Formats: sequence, C-alpha cells, structure tokens
Amino acid sequence: MTGKSKAISNVPIHLSIYSPHVVNLTLIDLPGLTKVAVEGQPESIVQDIENMVRTYVDKPNSIILAISPANQDIATSDAIKLAKEVDPTGERTFGVVTKLDLMDKGTNAIDVLEGRSYRLQHPWVGIVNRSQADINKNVDMLAARRKEQEYFQSSPDYGHLAHKMGAEYLAKLLSQHLEAVIKAKIPSIISMINKTVDEIEAELDRLGRPIGGDAGAQLYTILDMCRAFDRVFKEHLDGGRPGGDRIYGVFDHQLPAALKKLPFDKHLSLQNVRKVISEADGYQPHLIAPEQGYRRLIDSSLSYFRGPAEASVDAVHLVLKELVRRSIAATEELKRFPTLQSDIAAAANESLERFREDGRKTVIRLVDMEASYLTVEFFRKLPTEPDKGANNNTPANDRYQDNHLRRIGSNVSSYINMVCDTLRNTIPKAVVHCQVKEAKRNLLNRFYAHVGSKEVCFC
Repeated sequence: MTGKSKAISNVPIHLSIYSPHVVNLTLIDLPGLTKVAVEGQPESIVQDIENMVRTYVDKPNSIILAISPANQDIATSDAIKLAKEVDPTGERTFGVVTKLDLMDKGTNAIDVLEGRSYRLQHPWVGIVNRSQADINKNVDMLAARRKEQEYFQSSPDYGHLAHKMGAEYLAKLLSQHLEAVIKAKIPSIISMINKTVDEIEAELDRLGRPIGGDAGAQLYTILDMCRAFDRVFKEHLDGGRPGGDRIYGVFDHQLPAALKKLPFDKHLSLQNVRKVISEADGYQPHLIAPEQGYRRLIDSSLSYFRGPAEASVDAVHLVLKELVRRSIAATEELKRFPTLQSDIAAAANESLERFREDGRKTVIRLVDMEASYLTVEFFRKLPTEPDKGANNNTPANDRYQDNHLRRIGSNVSSYINMVCDTLRNTIPKAVVHCQVKEAKRNLLNRFYAHVGSKEVCFC
C-alpha cells in the first residue's frame, strides 16, 4: 500500500489466527511512536502515527499494552505518556517491558517490574521475544516461549518474578481482565438489551397490528380506526380532552358581546323614529297609535340579529373543524395511514359544512319567527299615561311631538331587549342541536357508506 517508501498507511491488514494457545482477543499491532521523520517518510509522520494510535486507544473498551524497552528510561516512555492521557485511572492499561535480555551487565529492570519506578493499576510484565538470530534460524513460537521461561527462571535478577513474567502470563492477565470486564458490563448490556426491546415493542405498537389481506378484514380495520377517531372527537366535545370548552365560549362571550354591539341606539334615535313613523303613516295620520310605524321599527330592528346568529354558527363550525384536525392527529391508529387521515378529514369537514348550513337556516328561522308574529301582550302591559306637559287637544299635525316619538322608541327598545334575551338563549340551543349534536351522532355516517361500497386500499 505504501510501496517502497517508509511511509505508513491507516488501512488495516486483517489476519485471523485460530489456535487453542491464543487469547480470544483482537490484537492491533500499531506502529511505534516516533520523534522525527527519517528519509523516505513525510514530515507529518510523527503526528500521523500519533493520530492513528489515538483512534484505537481512545476507545473505552480497548486494552492498552504500553510497551517500553528495558534499556530505555521509563520516565521518557511515549507509550506510558499517551496511555496516561487516554486512561488516567489505568483501568485498561497494562505495562509491558521488552528487551530484558539486552540490558547492560550490572543493570536490571526490577524497579520497573515491581512498580517502584512507575506504578500502574495492573502489574508490569516482562517479555523476552525472539532475537533476530532466532528468527533467521526459524525458531518457532513454542520453542521461543520455553526459552523465555528458562531465561526468567535462571536469571539471578528476575528468578523470584519468573511466575509473573513472560508472554504466557501476559495472555493469562489479559484473559482475566477480559472476563472481569465482561462481568462488569453484563448489567449494562442487559439494560441496553431491555431498552432496545422496549424501543422495538414501542415501534411495533406505533406501527399497529397486522392488516388482513382480504377486503373484508381491511374494511373492518378501516371502520375500527374510524371509530377510534370518533371516540377521540367525542372526548374533545365532552370534556375528556381540551377544545370543547371553546364552543361554550362562543355562547357565553362572543354571542352576548355581538348582541351588545348592535346599533339599536342609532336605529331607535329620535330622528330615525320620526322618519320611520312618518313614512309608515303616509298621507293619512294614525288615529291612536302608529301601529304600522311600530311594526316597521320592530322588523328593521330584528333584522340586526341575523349577523350575530350567523356569526355564532360560523364560530362553532371553526371550532369543530379544529377538533377534527386535533382528533385525527391524536388517534394513534391513524398515524401510519396518511391517505386515510386525509379521507377522514375530508369526509368530516364535508359533514360539518352540511351541519353548518342546517344551523344557519335554523338560527335565521328563529330570527324570522320573532318578526313574523309579535308578542302583542307585551305592548298591552306597557304604561299608557299621557305625556307629561302634553295637551289632550293636540292637533293632528303635532302627532310627531318629541315626547311621543321618544315613548315609541322606548317601547320598541323594550320589546327588542326582550327578543334579544330570548335569542341569546335559543341561538345556542339551535347551534348545539344542528351542529354539535349532529357532529357527535353522524360525523362519518356518509363516509362509512362510501367506504363500504368501494374497493379498500391502504396507503
């Protein structure tokens, strides 16, 4: 990969070894840390090697073999320095000392191996590898390991540590560490598995139960999901979920406020009453009371109630449409079927439009009913005292005296207030009957019939 150069590559070479004499671990042989670039290496080789090594030793589950030659001061070991940075507690760092057989006579590495020079959490292990001469003679690994044990057992410096030295002991330490790590990780592994199982089960719940392949089973599934939506919608209306209270707000706040804003003061002003009475009398003056003028004033006043009545219908319609949208979004069974959501929304809104039209006709009919037949008894009970300061012999051309017209306006206003109180109670009844109750009973009735008569398709 690097040709004849002395550069390195971060592309790993995988080698699998199967033997009863090796540890069941993945050994990653990394290039040694270097200080300077030699001929044939890029100037970035020092940083490149360190970056490569860090990508492996940074992993929390990796075991670090910090290898240092015995003929080098341990205080200057780059391997120990890097291991300390990535594993400050030393839980996964094992110190390995090599080239013990190449130390100058009269020197040894006892202080390092016994942890006096630099203490690690795990014991230091000395290793004697094959020499270049052994490699040239094709000395196999079993023979090399026997030679290693003979070296430690016969060494006056390391004889007392022979049972804790060598590659075989290092393999035993690593196996024990692997076993300890596995035992320590088992609770978290079980927890992770249980969490994954819970997540998968939640995902399965979200996806829903399997759908039958035949048309009958699919139709049943669709109708079952529609009923689930219908339950959520009714919960919004009946108070189990938020939203239905806004309908009461229309009746308790919006409608009374709209009725209060009607321009009756202007309509029943002295000037307008005089105009209406005069036009109603025509060329013949009224004899006792201007009945035609009264009726015209009342009819024109009652027409103002149409606006608030229709506005109440429209306001409740908007609330119901919003509750349909919320109910579809809150119905878990529908979440994986966007096309069915759209179909249900379209069918529900179509029904709400019909209910709105019925409600509009009904409230307008209530207003028209008030105009079609006046409550005569109301006027008979009104006081009939003569106007203060008025002359009983008032000529006909004085029939439009201000006091007389004010009394007419006052009487009409009293009657309109009575009708207003009535409509304030009957308009909500009509709206609830035509829109809210119908939405609870028949919101998807036409959709059920439509689905039952066509081919079922899930999308």
